[in-house]
Amino acid sequence: MRLKWRAARKSFGAALIGAGLAWGISGQVSGGDIFRALAATRAHPAQDLSPGDVPNFQNAKLETRAIHGSLGEEIERWAASARKAQWLGYAVSAVKGQRSICCSDYGNGSQGGCAACSLEDRRSAVSINSSDERTGRVRLESVSQVAVMYRAENGKIGKIRMFSLGCAADAGGLNVLWLEGAASSESVKVLERFVISDGAPGEGHDSLSKSALTALALDDDPSADRAMESFVSPNRPEWLRRETAFWLGEARGAEGLRALEKMAKDDPSPHVRDQVAFALSVSAEPEALSEMIRMAREDPDGHVRGQALFWLAEKAGKKAESTITGAIQNDPDTEVKKKAVFALSQMAHDEGVPKLIEVATTNRNPEVRKQAMFWLGQSNDPRALAFFEKVLAQ
Repeated sequence: MRLKWRAARKSFGAALIGAGLAWGISGQVSGGDIFRALAATRAHPAQDLSPGDVPNFQNAKLETRAIHGSLGEEIERWAASARKAQWLGYAVSAVKGQRSICCSDYGNGSQGGCAACSLEDRRSAVSINSSDERTGRVRLESVSQVAVMYRAENGKIGKIRMFSLGCAADAGGLNVLWLEGAASSESVKVLERFVISDGAPGEGHDSLSKSALTALALDDDPSADRAMESFVSPNRPEWLRRETAFWLGEARGAEGLRALEKMAKDDPSPHVRDQVAFALSVSAEPEALSEMIRMAREDPDGHVRGQALFWLAEKAGKKAESTITGAIQNDPDTEVKKKAVFALSQMAHDEGVPKLIEVATTNRNPEVRKQAMFWLGQSNDPRALAFFEKVLAQ
């Protein structure tokens, strides 16, 4: 009965990336849709790397040297002098987590892992493969460092890419300048300027703002938390608040949860708050569940309450049962009640089917009873069949 997207939920293609999969039905498009290829896969973990290590560049004219001055000034000088297309990169420490960060084409990796990162392929995008305890997939090694890459041509930076430092990268025959000794805090400053200065985001993974936000969100430096908190100020564009909310839940731990809790209460846009509900569901912080329950009960917007109920069922199962059944009984909005019924259908059969039968039998709202019977019909559960036989015999 649980829909097919469950296995894709936590591994970056979801946002995962597959914008038309799970999120299409629930009405939820994650902030990371452009950047995540959400499928927990067996990837090749990065080896233990030292700060002086260089990625395995292929098909590249590689120059390696130390930074002269600040990182921002170095990048500005390099970009201004770049007449022909070329790349610049450096390494930073990554946020802790069991994930492999690739920029390979979706699905082209060997046995589902990272293929060589094709920097010049327009279809190449960031995919972050992470394990999900509910899929039974094997956890990946923790990534310690990531490469942040900039592409410049005609004096202007036009693309940003990133990948785990242990991945191979194909530069398409172009010059690559690799800078040693980059400070994570300086990288955050550089990326922050791209996030807020690129204007409205473009479609797909080639948006500089979105690519910069991804790289910044995965940087382990504490200054990244402060930058991301500034991105969710109510005076920032709605698209930026939504995108940032996703990364706060996915990558920023306890600091990210605190920012999401504030957004859940204070952001004026229901369109942003429904993304906050999803971001809370991907957070690894146990306290995220309490805020999801509060949103499901108290958010002033019916759509947001419904989304919180849906992601509660996905995240918490039986722990969320009382909140979901409470919404069916007490929420004044019939559409929220129907979404709560759907949330029951996404729980494990032993938990959800009996509750759906109870709703179909006793709820006073005919639209709610109809919804419960619909999802019972989709369950292929013998108890649902027995229930329908009983109804038809009356």
